[in-house]
Amino acid sequence: MKNLYPAMTKAPSDPSGYSPLRPAGSIRRTTTIDTIWPEGYGRPMAMTGTGRDYLTPLDGAPGRKLALDQFRMLSSPMREILAVEVEPHRENINMLIGCRAGSQSRSILAEVLAVDRKAGTPLFQLFDDFAGASLVAGWAWRLWVDDWDALIAKNGKPKHIGKGGNMEGVCAGFAPGASSLKADGSPRNDIQSMAAVPSLVHPDDPEGWHPLADQKGCAMRRARRIDIWVDDVVQIDIGFQDSANAPGGGRIAVHEYRVRATADLKSLELLSIDVDPRILPYRECPAASPNASKMIGVKLGDLRETVLEQLRGTVGCTHLNDVLRSMTDVPQLLARGGADIRH
Repeated sequence: MKNLYPAMTKAPSDPSGYSPLRPAGSIRRTTTIDTIWPEGYGRPMAMTGTGRDYLTPLDGAPGRKLALDQFRMLSSPMREILAVEVEPHRENINMLIGCRAGSQSRSILAEVLAVDRKAGTPLFQLFDDFAGASLVAGWAWRLWVDDWDALIAKNGKPKHIGKGGNMEGVCAGFAPGASSLKADGSPRNDIQSMAAVPSLVHPDDPEGWHPLADQKGCAMRRARRIDIWVDDVVQIDIGFQDSANAPGGGRIAVHEYRVRATADLKSLELLSIDVDPRILPYRECPAASPNASKMIGVKLGDLRETVLEQLRGTVGCTHLNDVLRSMTDVPQLLARGGADIRH
């Protein structure tokens, strides 16, 4: 597929606004991971994850909740799980204590939450998102301190991101020679793009999201929405946003994607995908979007692994990869919706 963003002069900064109204005959999954720092910058992160699956029947009957999961977690600055609890409770959840976000946490999750992984629950999606959410969470401080670079320097170059703090080659946005990089490979925070965003909750559809926390002070939120319904094919509509509570009120986002995709109803192979990068920090970031087409022909249930295998490094975007991987649970959501989501 031709790269539609080969020479952007500025990063995309065009928020999509409220989430769309729920389609009749659909299932909507919404998840959020909210992060705060009770002891201040450079100290452990308190993270609360909430995920809900909600059915909107085709016949106009009232919508109903299919699942609601939550975790509460304390994570070290190095993104190691220090304490965790989940609701409803799962056995052996304390086995996650001590594991670090990334490849290690994903392998342990596959073992500890094997039942949830197979069932495609909101809880597994939340824990799978821990790696990305904990990676980007510290960006919230960008809005709350006068000189973020000075604060980073004072606390030492972050060793838990990239290659010991060197981001060169990690993703499309940090490709060698990119404007996003300093000479030492660390990110240029002075040119990051961001945008004020409205609430995700559509005023005409208050049930379209699970209740969102009223954040105070420096706080980050990763939010995602997945709508699925069925006509001749499986229709998938996704919204994704990383945003922070702003000192003057409202929210500021650093990442936002919209994605539309279709899949074959029988084989559950991806037929089409359209990535719309709405807010990204650097002008190089959208270069990853056309590469999502490499996933066409892949079974939805295999995306969690295949995305990591085929969209590595400068071919992909860490956060877009998280968006694509979230479609792994669509087959389980289809099964739960049954005839209620078949048009």
